[in-house]
Amino acid sequence: TVLLVRESQPPGASPLEVFLQRRVASMAFAPSMLVFPGGRVDERDARSDVVWAGRSPRGWAEVLGTDVEATRLLVTAAIRELFEECGVLLAGPDEGSVVADVGSPLWNERRMALTRHEIALADVLAEQDLVLRGDLLAYRAHWVTPVFEPRRYDTRFFAAVVPEGQVPDDLTSEAEHADWADPAATLGALERGEVMMLPPTRVCLEDLAAAGSLTDVGADRPDVPL
Repeated sequence: TVLLVRESQPPGASPLEVFLQRRVASMAFAPSMLVFPGGRVDERDARSDVVWAGRSPRGWAEVLGTDVEATRLLVTAAIRELFEECGVLLAGPDEGSVVADVGSPLWNERRMALTRHEIALADVLAEQDLVLRGDLLAYRAHWVTPVFEPRRYDTRFFAAVVPEGQVPDDLTSEAEHADWADPAATLGALERGEVMMLPPTRVCLEDLAAAGSLTDVGADRPDVPL
């Protein structure tokens, strides 16, 4: 799961906004609830032929408390799912840049192929000679579903600032609405019963509401499973 953030536009009481999706009412899990973009790992996310910018897979493994293969799965899946879910791609031609526009028909075709599991993110990056910008992610939280729940999830939460030139969208079939939101205002709507969300989403919004800047959100947090 990725908390995609940007500076508030226009500037307001909160210094930042976060991109939220409302899941479609027919979903088997968390119907009509507000969520951040995210999804499942795919075994192809562990491919070792992807070039990483910034922190290496081994360095990320120390942050996540996992082995290198699991780390490749988690970080690559976060970037892939962010692209699949809202059209934001954390990748670029080198470690100092990000592809500026991924909204063209050709990029949409690649995105849909990823969603249908026809190709791997590694294939897209290799075709376009891009490096994975894992350095644009910050590690925020680790949530595990309680044992009494019939559906169990082990989820890592990351944060990223939306790259300049890229615009998240609502084209995913899993969401009926998606837009930027003020974390504090969204928590207020939760208290009034106007929206629904799971506890991890609420806690992450509380963290964002307390953050003073995008820099605060871009800092790693300790890996403590909740």
